[in-house]
Amino acid sequence: MSELLWQKSGVEVDKRIMQFLAGDDVLLDREFFLHDIQASQAHVEGLARIGLITAEESAQLVRELAELGEDFHSGRFILDDSYEDGHSAIEARLIARLGDIGRKVHTGRSRNDQILVASRLWLKEKLAELVTLCRGVARVCLDRAARDDLPMPGYTHLQRAVVSSTGMWFAGFAEAFIDNARRAADTLALVDCNPLGTAAGYGVNLPLDRDFTTQRLAFGRLQLSPIYAQLSRGKFELAALDALAGALLDLRRLAWDLSLFTTAEYRFVQLPAAYTTGSSIMPNKRNPDVVELMRASYSAVAAARCEVEQLLSLPSGYQRDLQFSKGSIVHGFTRGLGALALLPNLLRELGWDAAAMRAAIESSMYATDVAIEQAAAGVPFREAYRRAADTANEAGQGRTPEASLAARVSPGGAADLRLAELERRWQAGEISDASRA
Repeated sequence: MSELLWQKSGVEVDKRIMQFLAGDDVLLDREFFLHDIQASQAHVEGLARIGLITAEESAQLVRELAELGEDFHSGRFILDDSYEDGHSAIEARLIARLGDIGRKVHTGRSRNDQILVASRLWLKEKLAELVTLCRGVARVCLDRAARDDLPMPGYTHLQRAVVSSTGMWFAGFAEAFIDNARRAADTLALVDCNPLGTAAGYGVNLPLDRDFTTQRLAFGRLQLSPIYAQLSRGKFELAALDALAGALLDLRRLAWDLSLFTTAEYRFVQLPAAYTTGSSIMPNKRNPDVVELMRASYSAVAAARCEVEQLLSLPSGYQRDLQFSKGSIVHGFTRGLGALALLPNLLRELGWDAAAMRAAIESSMYATDVAIEQAAAGVPFREAYRRAADTANEAGQGRTPEASLAARVSPGGAADLRLAELERRWQAGEISDASRA
């Protein structure tokens, strides 16, 4: 391992303790490394603006940082356990290339605000991706709700309840993911603040140009209080995981529907072949493994959220416990976004079996229609309910699923899906390029 940034003379470092301290930190820092480099460039430019380094020194540092980023991206530079973490790797590289100029890069900053700003930039990127994915899911659902109008059973308590339609099914998930995109965008706006320059949580005795680094890194605002910068670590990660979890909860319920609908007992849905796998022993099987793992993906996000929340039983100020939050958010977002990325094409390509769905609509599923028709004619609803219940098995005589759906005129019902309103909300939910930066 390279020389430790914090090592004191005369103190021997125990390798076992060092391994425990580092853990898999340097591997996780690969996720944040390019963001750390980006923030380091802004930092040295800010140092030049207040005269701490010369313009030429700033230019050399920025140039070397850019080359390090290119080397890392191409694989010429590997961030491995020869470094304690990504921060020390950046400084070691600059010192190796620029000598004393490289030793100036850490002036006025701490590893605390380095990881804060790098992880903040990473969270912005992931939340922007979440917005895009949720909007993509909603787009497919809106398009298919407008195109597909097939009768199907609607269920409550997993029992056949009333006549529904594929249009209603798609419209329901369209609205859900429009809201998920909005929630992710709102969370992005919350975390879009610059902690760079707060150092170890108490500021420094230098007139750092924090407004400049805020603009340079495309943050929406400056995070003013150094103490709050430390308090927000973990808090903002929880907010981001909450936004991701909201989308994954809807994915879980959608995946449950598809898991049921693809069974031989339902036969409502045919999945695209690419989204199924074969059995290792049963030649006749095609299994909905992708859908099942989509359903399971929420568990990774919930586990990440739980771990971060448990870490936050802390006083104010930086505590090393927070190091463990990096693995949580990386794992949660990797699993969650990976599952969501597969969803639009699945929804685009799945097929409905119109005959199987129609065959599953039984006479009693019109009983609610009968009760409401009688109530509309003046029969007190509870009396109409009892009459319909007594004759439920004959309720469908002379009725068709199409007529039942056409009569469902309440806003959002099958005859009035309000897709134009959902389209307006979808259009209004696009986030700006600046917010993605």
